[in-house]
Amino acid sequence: MQAKKRFILIWLIVLLFILVMCLLKMTKKPETLLHLTYNVNDVENLPSFMDDWHQSLEVGRPPAAKTYEARQQVPYHSSHRKTNKNCRMETCFDSSRCENDFRVFVYPLSELETSGLMTSTRSVLYQKMLDIIVESRYYTDEYTKACVFVIAIDTLDRDPLSPDYLRNIPMKMQRLRHWNGGRNHVIFNLYSGSWPDYNEDDLGFHTGDAILAKASMSVTNMRPGFDISFPLFHKKHPERGGEPGFVRSNTYPITKNYKLAFKGKRYVLGSGSETRNSIFHLHNGKDTIVVTTCKHGKNWKDAQDERCDVDNTLYEKYDYGSLLKNSTFCLVPRGRRLGSYRFLEALQAGCIPVLLSNNWALPFDEVIDWNKAVIWADERLLFQVPEVIHSISETKLFALRQQTQILWEQYFNTIEKIVFTTFEIIKERLPKLQSRDGIVWNTSPGALVSQHSYTEYLNFNLPFNYHLFGKQPTPNFTVVIFSQHNSLNTPLYRLVRNIAASKYLTQIIINSCADNNGKSGYQKIAGIQILVSSGNGCKRFEPLPFIKTEAILSLDDDVVLTTDEIDFAFHVWQSFPDRIVGFPARSHYWDNSKDSWLYTSKWTNEYSIILTGAAFYHQYYNTLYTQWLSPLLIKTVEQSHNCEDILMNFLVSHVTRRPPIKVSQRKHYKEQANNGMPKSPWNDPDHFMQRQTCLNTFVVLFGYMPLLQSSVRFDPILFKDPVSNFRKKYKQIELVSN
Repeated sequence: MQAKKRFILIWLIVLLFILVMCLLKMTKKPETLLHLTYNVNDVENLPSFMDDWHQSLEVGRPPAAKTYEARQQVPYHSSHRKTNKNCRMETCFDSSRCENDFRVFVYPLSELETSGLMTSTRSVLYQKMLDIIVESRYYTDEYTKACVFVIAIDTLDRDPLSPDYLRNIPMKMQRLRHWNGGRNHVIFNLYSGSWPDYNEDDLGFHTGDAILAKASMSVTNMRPGFDISFPLFHKKHPERGGEPGFVRSNTYPITKNYKLAFKGKRYVLGSGSETRNSIFHLHNGKDTIVVTTCKHGKNWKDAQDERCDVDNTLYEKYDYGSLLKNSTFCLVPRGRRLGSYRFLEALQAGCIPVLLSNNWALPFDEVIDWNKAVIWADERLLFQVPEVIHSISETKLFALRQQTQILWEQYFNTIEKIVFTTFEIIKERLPKLQSRDGIVWNTSPGALVSQHSYTEYLNFNLPFNYHLFGKQPTPNFTVVIFSQHNSLNTPLYRLVRNIAASKYLTQIIINSCADNNGKSGYQKIAGIQILVSSGNGCKRFEPLPFIKTEAILSLDDDVVLTTDEIDFAFHVWQSFPDRIVGFPARSHYWDNSKDSWLYTSKWTNEYSIILTGAAFYHQYYNTLYTQWLSPLLIKTVEQSHNCEDILMNFLVSHVTRRPPIKVSQRKHYKEQANNGMPKSPWNDPDHFMQRQTCLNTFVVLFGYMPLLQSSVRFDPILFKDPVSNFRKKYKQIELVSN
């Protein structure tokens, strides 16, 4: 009997043990299956080959103790969505604030200091971005006039392990007077998330209804038509000016020394390691160079694998810059995040990017057609990359490489262009503004120099877009005579008669600086009906609403030109409507001894400036001059009462990257002072020194020297040949003395 009781007791203990084990497993099961169980209704959170797999623990070496401590001190490091995922321009952006003009308000530093928000300093890079905005044409210091708001709180680096990470942002956001839940605000970000998963949604604060201009965005997390995919660029990226692309001419070889190249880090563990650890299979040491190194981070030796020694040795054999310039294709695999510095570096080098970053929303893909500049590959189909790139024709290679240079120089080679492109994309979404054609965005000189106000009026007849739309410049011109005299003198009468004899003339306008109580009206001069415009503050390039032609002949009132010279210059301009075409030439040069640029009026074999005292140009440049240039440039001209013609040459050369064009052999184009005429205001003794100062000031504000030298001069073919005058089209030109 006792044996039976002992047997039953043993079985009860066994059953109890089994029951306890089952209960323990049931309590652990939800935790272990947390990342394997998905709600079928939550489609947005389903994993795919394009998404980063969420890992609760990274296999292998754990982070250092200091890393754990740093993460524990950050109250907002956990990964969870902090944006309104339903935001669209129609629901989270008040477009009524933008009806009058597109202006950007930057929270002033004084307000932040008063509110106690300046306890943490901003990074140098973010300060550069704010300075660019404040000095731009977009800026307004009145929040009531603002369409878009930019906070002065540094949000670029949201990695809690970074030294630039700014803490307590939620508290700072709440104290911004015009935050309004983020509506009409733009938040810039280059890095988000941290080790080990680098979750792109982990910004550490709630962005609310603000537009995110963010690097390394995925198409699944990006709010379509609202957020903007931002390029990832280095801290030392130039503010203005920028470096041109490395492709200098169209004579470069179609295929280079290497077909495909990559040199960079590989991650033994963690996010992005799958792609970086696999690409070594493409390396053949001949036409495909793919080398990686494990040397990154302080503790890389603790995590190295058996391949690291070989990889590190091979990595040292190749120079990164040389590979960029001597490779037809450059591999751009994802890093810890979807974006990579290598993308912009490949664009600049003219090395066609081959992208291995599934789900990455490329920078500014809302307006840029990246299919014309890059090759998309699939991270899952890595071994198909060689076959894909070898199947591309040379014609396609040539087109792809050309497009890399266009996109780099128009949108990415400076911080200024990157920020301005962001604003222009937002501006184009506004309901009352006409969207610019995709051709305009994806061809040189790009959409940044295509103003809505002008393109709506003249249907995209921009000086540099005629060939794109199969158009020709209008066959006539308007003369604008700039006069600083109170009286109409003899040279002006003579000039008007010569102009009026041109069959291409539409209208003559005298832009008078004389005080006429701001009144404008028609007068008869030398029997010609002329519109005298007054009261515009002596602004030579002010857009005048009554100019109905695309071509403008800008003249000073003491210019001496014949009808044939004017007609010939107009014919030349029709072939080059994007240039300044005219008569008086000047030049610039660098003086090492003075460490500055110098301006010269000496006659040399080269020139870089055509004075607008006698020149044709497209009237769209008046719009760019007054509405597009930095206010600091305009202020420099207004303070000196000089240099507006130099600034116009800077503008046109900056936009087109081409020099002006000189016509005719005439050197003196003004009335000489020995005939009793009054002294010209332009002959002031300080005139030359002012222009010298302006030249160097403009270079600083542009960030580089845009003027280009030329040794080309256009003359009629037969103007000096010993042939019958009946065969000469411009008979008066040969009679003009130098």
